[in-house]
Amino acid sequence: MALTFIDAATRLDDIARMIEAEFDEMPGMRLTYPQVRRLWNLSDRECIFVLDHLCQLGHLARDSSGRYLRSRSDYRSRGVKS
Repeated sequence: MALTFIDAATRLDDIARMIEAEFDEMPGMRLTYPQVRRLWNLSDRECIFVLDHLCQLGHLARDSSGRYLRSRSDYRSRGVKS
């Protein structure tokens, strides 16, 4: 049985919330793209979409080595001192 567009969108939204929650719990966490894929068992397409989405929203950023981390602007918007 194939996923409908709504099912797929809901799955990606759930994945994005899980990833964001993990970065909130561990604000110093920095993960590479392959680490994100393995940790949440994502396909290439899902991983790219979710990481791009979270970066565009300002929740995640990439450091100079390409690792994903919680963005500084996200700290400020949530009232957390960085």
